[in-house]
Amino acid sequence: MKKNRSYSEATHLYGRISTASAILMFLMVPIAISVRYAAWPPFRDVLKGLLGVVPVFWTVGVIEVLTYAPMLGTGGTYLAFVTGSLSSLKVPCVLNALKGAGVEPGTDEAEALSTIAVATSSLVTTLVIALGVFGIRFLQPVLENPVLKPAFDNIMPALMGSLALVYFSKNWKLSVAPLVFMIALFIAVPSLASSVGILVPVAALVALLAGWILQKKGLIQ
Repeated sequence: MKKNRSYSEATHLYGRISTASAILMFLMVPIAISVRYAAWPPFRDVLKGLLGVVPVFWTVGVIEVLTYAPMLGTGGTYLAFVTGSLSSLKVPCVLNALKGAGVEPGTDEAEALSTIAVATSSLVTTLVIALGVFGIRFLQPVLENPVLKPAFDNIMPALMGSLALVYFSKNWKLSVAPLVFMIALFIAVPSLASSVGILVPVAALVALLAGWILQKKGLIQ
């Protein structure tokens, strides 16, 4: 137990240091540009811009921590969020690693394996981004090709759809209610498409309610 506590304390210590360092680096870029060129944005304009994005990003941020942390583990959570890559992409990687190794989630073995899986995923993500940055000059004619534009415009829906299919297939009965509800909602009120992050808790509540009803009827266990 003492060894586990020491590992947990060390993980949180270095995780907090790395998180604070990442936030500082993110803030220093615009601050350095503003200092160098003496071009500070008006506070009112900054506040107006924040009002449009903070509710969504803060809501999604809280939801992601509560949702992904139990699956990613302590070390995996810090790594996933510090690297800034989509933590939703890390979850299938971790779950597949645990399943393949036959390790139960929540154990010390799962914690170690989760950290390795997230670290590997983050390194691959960073490598792909680096290759894209250095090769953008050669890729630019392809990316700007009007024939391929519709495909690039739908990368995120295709990516999230393929990830969602994995979870939907595990319990399709439970997936129907939130899926139908959200599709109907967006068709009825298209303007809500810009507030997807805020509607995530709504879809979660619909899923919980549907699960409770299906369980009462004996349709799921």
